[in-house]
Order: sequence, then C-alpha cells, then structure tokens
Amino acid sequence: MPATAHKKLAHSAKWFHALADETRLQIIDCLTDGEQCVCDLTEKLAAAQSRLSFHLKTLKDAGLVKDRRDGRWIYYSLNGEALEQLSELVADLKGQSRKGPSLSPCCK
Repeated sequence: MPATAHKKLAHSAKWFHALADETRLQIIDCLTDGEQCVCDLTEKLAAAQSRLSFHLKTLKDAGLVKDRRDGRWIYYSLNGEALEQLSELVADLKGQSRKGPSLSPCCK
C-alpha cells in the first residue's frame, strides 16, 4: 500500500473514532450553531467541564474541531475543511458501493 494511501486511511480512522461517541456527536451538533466556549457546551449538554474537555480534545486531535483562546476562555468551532474532506470520503465510499461486487478470479 502506498504511503499516501496509508496516511489517508489513518486519518480517516481518527475521524471515525472521534465520531464514534454520542457525546462527541452532541458537541458537533452544538457547534453547528457556531463557535462556543466550554461553559456554553457544559450548560447545553448538562455535562461536567472535565468530561467535555476530554471529548473536545479527541475532536480537536482528529482535526474536526478548532479552538481559539480569548483571555482565559477557549472557544471551539467546527473545522469546515476537515468536514468537507470527511464528506468527500463518505461520498467516495458511497460511490464505490454503487459499482456492485467485484469478483476476483478465484471467486468465479
């Protein structure tokens, strides 16, 4: 497998790992309304700040969320570029599934 393909798969795995948690999906849903600080998310999700910080770090490490410091507050927003890449990946997968099964010579 070429190095670029391996890197792309590894990056995709990070995205899907980050999205494989209900709390993180709730955070993403909240951030669709725009940039928010942890205190806003804590209130909306009725969750402890330490718990949300863990999930936000996972989303940030996967590149799905960006942060911005303003004084002592950190504001989070969705990374539109990463979400576009994720959307393209899903579209590619969807397109591959439409091609139908590809039988190798040993399966014929």
